[in-house]
Amino acid sequence: MTESKELKQVNIEIQVDEQTAMGQYVNMAVAQHSPAEFVLDFVFLPPGQLKARVRSRVIMAPEHAKRLLKVLTDNIANYEKRFGEIKLPEPHPGYLPAPKIMQ
Repeated sequence: MTESKELKQVNIEIQVDEQTAMGQYVNMAVAQHSPAEFVLDFVFLPPGQLKARVRSRVIMAPEHAKRLLKVLTDNIANYEKRFGEIKLPEPHPGYLPAPKIMQ
């Protein structure tokens, strides 16, 4: 006998408090990983500065990191269908190398 493995749709209510709903503006992200987790640091680097602070750190299991990649890929594709291609600027002579994370 073959069992059918149907995925059951579940509706999850996600709540967000007012302060979190305001969000944080960031213009840089740094990703690191170990065998057990991915660490994503979201950073704001002020123009003309060489020092930045992490505004938010998200730690997740590798499976969740892969789900995040999929949802971002899908959303970027939908965005570009609606608004056009997102163009990345070419690096310029003042381009900063990957930052070192200071604890």
